[in-house]
Amino acid sequence: MAKFFLMRCVHHPGQEAIRDTHRPHHRAWVQTGGEGLVSVLIGSALLDDSGVSIGNFGILEAASRDDAQNFAEGDPFNRAGVVASIELTLLPDSFQAERITDPMTPRR
Repeated sequence: MAKFFLMRCVHHPGQEAIRDTHRPHHRAWVQTGGEGLVSVLIGSALLDDSGVSIGNFGILEAASRDDAQNFAEGDPFNRAGVVASIELTLLPDSFQAERITDPMTPRR
């Protein structure tokens, strides 16, 4: 049975240029669910109070925590050294994924 995770990736400060370089690869990774590791239901950048990007988040549907972790670690932002920390939080069985009507990748 699939599980849902909140993924939160905090980036190192001052990574704007590197992030811009790797953004197309990051978006392709998300669109494929990490080549099928997960389904990304929704995600976006994380901003500080002044509107500067400090990371990204996503709601993932995965067969296991390992698949979710491998997705996060395989992201081009992480492989390029942009990501300072990755946090995965298991969401409850009562999480209403069906309320997300336009997932970023096909549902599992």
